[in-house]
Amino acid sequence: MHEVRAGLRFLQTLALTAVAMLAFAANSLLCRLALQQELIDPASFASIRLVAGAITLAAIVRLRSDRSAPGRADWLAAAMLFGYVAFFSFAYLTLPAGTGALILFGAVQVTMFSVGLRSGEMFRPIAWFGLALAVAGLIYLVLPGVAAPAPLGAAMMAIAGVAWGVYSLRGRGVTDPLAATAGNFVRAAPLALVLSLLLATNAYADAAGVALAIASGAVTSGIGYVIWYAALSRLSAIRAATVQLSVPLIAAFGGVVLLSEAITPRLLAASVAILGGIALVLSTRSQNVRSQRRS
Repeated sequence: MHEVRAGLRFLQTLALTAVAMLAFAANSLLCRLALQQELIDPASFASIRLVAGAITLAAIVRLRSDRSAPGRADWLAAAMLFGYVAFFSFAYLTLPAGTGALILFGAVQVTMFSVGLRSGEMFRPIAWFGLALAVAGLIYLVLPGVAAPAPLGAAMMAIAGVAWGVYSLRGRGVTDPLAATAGNFVRAAPLALVLSLLLATNAYADAAGVALAIASGAVTSGIGYVIWYAALSRLSAIRAATVQLSVPLIAAFGGVVLLSEAITPRLLAASVAILGGIALVLSTRSQNVRSQRRS
């Protein structure tokens, strides 16, 4: 019975993680359409994205039947959410997609792995091999789009990656993912609105840009982040960092479906490496050295 429950829990965690990664990839496509085609300025995109997410999640929290007592306000998580959304939006203007992906996920990996290792998490050798395989697949996937980055854009994307890593780590201890994510969006939205006011002279947007920002905030960010927080409670920091390497791959296949981009041998080879590497990581148990020492 215990093994059956453990198996069901693993499948549920896998499903939550997969849906969250699909949401992140879809969000990447929405940002790419809105910002790279200059349908809206970065500050306005960030503001509308966070406000739309805050309104949507607050409405869902209000409508659900099992209202629990509000948890403690996590201002650090809200600040990290704002930092990720803002710096990511501005960095997108100056970086090629491949370069941006490497910098972003490199910063996420370093942040989350550093915290995981410091807290005593350890990987088995086969899991380290899986991580290396997934990273190699990501590099191979984005290599044609990698170019020498603009220093400011690279710095902003690195900050966005660190902010996202910290935001993800803050979600590992929450008991109510929906309420926690809603609170983070509600507290981050005013920060984005202040940024928009400061940069109001550079603001521009058309209907398509606003619609993409709303979709990003209400669906792929808001609801997607709730699902991610639900998955995080069951993932170690190192595993949570590794699975996010699938996002550029899923976004690439999204480009095939939505933007009529071609399926290339490079994409197929990278798929095998990234997904195979992630599978190796998820299939092995991580060890917590500090917990073992205490026992």
